[in-house]
Amino acid sequence: MLTQFHHPVIILSYHGYMVDDSNVYQKTIMVRVFLRKIKLWGDVMNTTSKRSKFFDNAKFILIFLVVFGHMISPLKEDNGILFTLYTVIFLFHMPAFILISGYFAKGYKKKGYFLKSTKKILIPYFIFQIIYSIYYYLIGQEERLAFDFLHPHWSLWFLLSLFFWNLLLYVFARLGWPGFAAAVIIGIAIGYVNHVGSFLSLSRTIVFFPYFLLGYLLNGNQLKRLIRAKFSFPLGIVIIMLTWFLLGYTFPKDAVPWLLADTSYESMGGMEWTDGFIRALQYGLTLIVVFGFLSLIPSTQYKLTKIGERTLYVYLFHGFIIKSLQAIIPEESLVFISGNYLLLMSISLIICLILGSYMIKKYTQPLVELKV
Repeated sequence: MLTQFHHPVIILSYHGYMVDDSNVYQKTIMVRVFLRKIKLWGDVMNTTSKRSKFFDNAKFILIFLVVFGHMISPLKEDNGILFTLYTVIFLFHMPAFILISGYFAKGYKKKGYFLKSTKKILIPYFIFQIIYSIYYYLIGQEERLAFDFLHPHWSLWFLLSLFFWNLLLYVFARLGWPGFAAAVIIGIAIGYVNHVGSFLSLSRTIVFFPYFLLGYLLNGNQLKRLIRAKFSFPLGIVIIMLTWFLLGYTFPKDAVPWLLADTSYESMGGMEWTDGFIRALQYGLTLIVVFGFLSLIPSTQYKLTKIGERTLYVYLFHGFIIKSLQAIIPEESLVFISGNYLLLMSISLIICLILGSYMIKKYTQPLVELKV
């Protein structure tokens, strides 16, 4: 481990320990302190050689929030606490997921990356678009069976947008930080285009792309300085608490479409010239909350960390469970369920544990990852 990182401090301390007995204690402390830093940051800085416990922990929590957010979505209108939970979750959970996805897209220039993206992202999109079309027809949500690949079903927008984000890197990544500024400007401007929406997930692709590009542009050291500075952890707690307070007391109920980013300003209640400033403010607030959230994520291995490796399985399959529950639960039970927050969280956690299990991956991997 000492030679793997080739860090001058640790190498000098190690050699000092070997040749200078008078400084043994001081040198040993230097080694121990630096080893702790390596243990803490090794996962954050490593993107390719081994799995990152930090990112897997973050992804597990985020996929739980995805499931929980979809679970409470139809219940939030008549429950203030659930509505606040929903708005806080949807303000940052997908931007955080997207930023992490961009962080791991640094190999886009490598040979075969485009074909790999097609196999791992685009083809599963087509497969699950077909499966969801059949499912919605069988449960009566669609009157006729039709396969429309241009308008993604429910949560499948993420796969289609993820494919496009990887393509957009070939244009914007080479521009560096000016490219990020351009992506933000385009993300703001697209809202003024009246007919942009769910077609090919264009609105979400363009609006959310700055988060993906930012993840790509950030390196391990920059991310470390942002989320593991001396006061990052307590600041992260304050950010999350303030966000809860502000959204709980100030967020309008008719402003939810702003969080979803799937339509134009006009379709969200009438276009005003100031709407662009609102989206710019939303970008800034979202990034603050994203980095506040990431500053709270540990780099320690837990039993649930493994679920973070299989978030795609949870993401693709949880819709079948949630939509089925919504179809079979009688309306008179909704009041009781909406007030039982522990039950809602427990069901969401169970869904994550089941769909993120080894058995689900083993038997569905040919469908999800095209591996036999």
